[in-house]
Amino acid sequence: MRRFLRPLALAATYSRWLHLLVPGAGVSVWLFISMDTPWMPLLFAVPVGLVPAMRLAEGVQAQYLLTPGERGHPEAAIATAPSATWWDRWRTVAWLEVRLLLTAVVGFATVSLSATAVVLVRASLGPKSGDQWLARGIKAGWWCALLAPVPLVLLLGVVVVCGNLVTAVARQLLGPSPMERMTALEERTEQLLERNRIARELHDSIGHALTIAVVQAGAARTADDPVFTARALAAIEETGRRALDDLERVLRVLRESEPSMSSRPTLAEADRLLDSARDSGAVIDAEVSGPLTLVPRPVSREGYRILQESLTNVLRHAGSVPVRVRIGVADGRLELEVVNPISPSGVRRSGSGSGLRGIRERAALLGGKAKAGCYGRNWMVHVSLPLDRIP
Repeated sequence: MRRFLRPLALAATYSRWLHLLVPGAGVSVWLFISMDTPWMPLLFAVPVGLVPAMRLAEGVQAQYLLTPGERGHPEAAIATAPSATWWDRWRTVAWLEVRLLLTAVVGFATVSLSATAVVLVRASLGPKSGDQWLARGIKAGWWCALLAPVPLVLLLGVVVVCGNLVTAVARQLLGPSPMERMTALEERTEQLLERNRIARELHDSIGHALTIAVVQAGAARTADDPVFTARALAAIEETGRRALDDLERVLRVLRESEPSMSSRPTLAEADRLLDSARDSGAVIDAEVSGPLTLVPRPVSREGYRILQESLTNVLRHAGSVPVRVRIGVADGRLELEVVNPISPSGVRRSGSGSGLRGIRERAALLGGKAKAGCYGRNWMVHVSLPLDRIP
């Protein structure tokens, strides 16, 4: 019983009823003008449906009245956009035809069944109160009031059935085309990839800053040298300021509807990474060969993050040790190599960490290769990225 009564408590049931009654006003006007051609509204719907803007208007109405719970949802089953192809236009024509037919059914049921209920109520008041042309053959009496709810129940049943039917048809005829669904899926995928990239950048940037701060603070505590302590505090301050700048940039990107990639650091700013590592006590031997300015920005941006993660791993796992950094551009590839001795106090972790995994993922997304591991007494990260093949 609850299953049958539940639609009567939904606001969508009555908004769908209104949606089906709206075209009835125009149909009624036409019937008043010419009763001899009741089919003319169906014919007139053909050129109207071929207008691209009509699909937008019908889609907005359908979202507001047929599926109010899905209104504004990015994955709504009913699209709100003008017709982009002739296929969309003819689907709009078919929708208008179905809507007009269901409007006729619901409109007739609303008028006739409501009138029948009124007549039964009036007939229950006495023979003189009843409409004889409708109550013909029915003896007026108080018991007619007991039958008055029957046509209203039938009317609500017609409204629920036609409302569900018109909503299902709207999802099919006003819903996105296969091309639009594919475009929406691609946009959703791009958003997810962008969020993952931002999370990875935030991990690299903040992780690098925290590693520098921890190393500097530990060194200052054990050095017992005021000059070194002052220099360490200055390095921590500068690294923290850069981390805050990176955090602000990421938050700004998240607020923008179309994030700009031009503000992300590139290998042209690699000196600040090297200086930060030097301030932490590492002895950096850097060699840059080839024109970094000619490296495509996507490759240069990811190269910067790979270098940042590599230096962070050195400071985190090996401490203040000599580091050899090689950045080269030649033969259509960017070669990046970071080598450091393994700390005698412990063995480097294997390449299963999130940092090394992030390096491999960045390289793979650009069609390159990355390898990391122990080579003798050294730990090496080597990344090779193509410059002429950006996915």
